[in-house]
Amino acid sequence: MATPVTKKSWEDLLDSMPQEIKRTYRRFKKATEVLTTEAEPEVGLTPKEIIWTKNKAKLYRYQPAIPKKHRVPLLMIYALINKPYILDLSPGNSLIEYLVNRGFDIYLIDWGTPALEDRNMKLDDYIMDYIPRAVRKVLKTSGADEISLLGYCMGGTMTSIFASLHPDLPIRNIIFMTSPFDFADAGLFTHWLDEKYFNLDKMVDTLGIIPPEMIDFGNKMLKPIVNFYGPYVNLVDRAENDNFVTGWKLMQKWVNDGIPFPGEAFRQWIREFYQHNKLLKGELYIRGRRVDLSNIKANVLNIAAERDHIALPHQIEALMPVISSKDKTYVVMPTGHVSVCFGRQAINKTYPTIGDWLEQRSK
Repeated sequence: MATPVTKKSWEDLLDSMPQEIKRTYRRFKKATEVLTTEAEPEVGLTPKEIIWTKNKAKLYRYQPAIPKKHRVPLLMIYALINKPYILDLSPGNSLIEYLVNRGFDIYLIDWGTPALEDRNMKLDDYIMDYIPRAVRKVLKTSGADEISLLGYCMGGTMTSIFASLHPDLPIRNIIFMTSPFDFADAGLFTHWLDEKYFNLDKMVDTLGIIPPEMIDFGNKMLKPIVNFYGPYVNLVDRAENDNFVTGWKLMQKWVNDGIPFPGEAFRQWIREFYQHNKLLKGELYIRGRRVDLSNIKANVLNIAAERDHIALPHQIEALMPVISSKDKTYVVMPTGHVSVCFGRQAINKTYPTIGDWLEQRSK
């Protein structure tokens, strides 16, 4: 009869092993604990209040950490994919916290979590109903006569459309962060979403709202080995680094915390942007009005990420010759699509770039 392995006998056996084996065991043990027993981290901790709601959407105003230094408030507009707390992931790793601590008056639209009853929501609704009301609420709440906008990812594309259709609004500054504008060559997305192969109408008509898992799977397939297996290999390899583990848990929480995409908005996003590239061609119509990017005259900071495989740098840079802004800057960060706003490079590069640029234009 085999002798049972007790905790003591296992520890004695482990003690007799070479150091590298013991270290490997400790890493696997720690990684297993992270994946199975440790609590999820808290996110979005910068103090805030809700100042406006519409349907599922909320408008947050972040409470000042210091007296307000800049008279022009900043409204952040996020994508319809994932949740916006990536902009306020954790203390010390938060673009919102950084800007609040520099004396900016910060606001954020959280689109909420759409459900089946929202399947008929279109980009028109977000751009023509939600964003204008949020802008007016920010101006009224702040008492300012001008506003700055920051759009991240798809949120920046939507912001460009909004600004183009509302040249009468007092938009002083716009920051676009990894936002695609030219969809003629969107990398693998161009091939996957080709009308010859991708039955968009059947997908939207069948599902109503697009599950977040489907969108996440598509994004991960851009670099399948890195995206599917890489995070777990890295966790095991660096499990003894507490700072790395903390950041890893935060990022995995956000990546896996997706939201559904309203079906009609998804239909527009794929067909009119990825399949027909109507925005840059000047052929996009929202509520019967043609979108002309040359109507944008605000100061513009356009940020790309050199390792971005979701919004390629050339898709972002294409905005620059189209807009009419006299003060316009294009910057490429040494990051990826998400690490542009989270992690060491974001803290050292992205945050100060945005803060310094905005400070000079918010007086």
